[in-house]
Amino acid sequence: MSAPKERKILCLNNISEAGLTKFRKGYSITDKIDEAAGILVRSADMKNMNFHDGLRAIARAGAGVNNIPIERCSDAGIVVFNTPGANANSVKELVIAGLLLASRDIYGGIKWIKENAGNPDVTKLAEKAKKNFSGHEIKGKTLGIIGLGAIGVKVANAAVSLGMNVLGYDPYLSVKSAWMLSPMVKHADTPDEVYAVSDFLTIHVPAMDATRHMINAEAIAKMKEGVKILNFARDVLVDEEAVKDALDSGHVSCYVSDFPNTTSSNMKGAIVLPHLGASTEEAEENCAVMAVLQLQDYLDNGNITNSVNFPETNAGTCGAEARVAILHRNIPAMLSGITSFFGSNGLNIENLINKARGSYAYTLVDISHKMPDDTTERLREINGVLRVRRVKERS
Repeated sequence: MSAPKERKILCLNNISEAGLTKFRKGYSITDKIDEAAGILVRSADMKNMNFHDGLRAIARAGAGVNNIPIERCSDAGIVVFNTPGANANSVKELVIAGLLLASRDIYGGIKWIKENAGNPDVTKLAEKAKKNFSGHEIKGKTLGIIGLGAIGVKVANAAVSLGMNVLGYDPYLSVKSAWMLSPMVKHADTPDEVYAVSDFLTIHVPAMDATRHMINAEAIAKMKEGVKILNFARDVLVDEEAVKDALDSGHVSCYVSDFPNTTSSNMKGAIVLPHLGASTEEAEENCAVMAVLQLQDYLDNGNITNSVNFPETNAGTCGAEARVAILHRNIPAMLSGITSFFGSNGLNIENLINKARGSYAYTLVDISHKMPDDTTERLREINGVLRVRRVKERS
């Protein structure tokens, strides 16, 4: 094989050195987008950015990708990665803290101490005042979980170990999540079943059109009187005006959110944190390492892991004469058009993987012969092809 290609990567946010050191020799960091083969990003808003023709992939060091123009990237043949599960333990621990903050008036007690810190009788006064901050144990209470992905499963298992009754709902529960889930977690067939019995409700689903404001006035009306709602997923999942009304009426007794905004920050009965879910050194390192390794594997080998817009595809390292990566639309006759091209040009296909995801598809082709110089240009002429890349070739 030829020597590994040199590639430049643009970091739009500070990315942990634990991740950047995973790049092989030949990779370097640039501050110029027009020379970057890949971008690493955390929270920077990319929706209005212009992408040059040489940009091949974007890796988000985190789970949410609402700061990236996914559809525009897909149409341009730019693969977008995220790092699901890399920050799951960090978020899980904060959710458990949220449960305790909601069940015990810890915040109110700390605030009282601060307000009375200058009083020489603060110790004696605290003994009298503490009854104002009494709460309830979480042991024996029911925790309802909507969404049993990487974070939801960890929260469920932790809550079981703390003595809670846990009821979960997830119509798309993966085999991996099912294997990891405690057998003590009960499964609901509908969200309404969860709403009806939960003392605490926590949501762990992705932000999509289908999940926007899933916790609304109608859903809240189905919940127990005095329910406590936790949101460590995305603010748009909750209709916070409806939660505000429910807090005012007492139907919801506490709302814990990790997403400060003008509504949540001014709610009576809400505990709002400054988006701390993944803000641990360990989570940032895990996300950076995963993002770098996925980005590098795609650029070097054409493999796709944890992409949000193109299908999971892994052909390992290339042992053939050459490898070609073709990002295309998922339309009829695409695959036959690609294989016919290679056959008509006397290029023997040694290995081929074709995967589809919604409107888009991906084909990795290993061939036994040296490709003509104009191979990629001619492949791009096939209707529906978005991008063609010569991944590897022998010298």
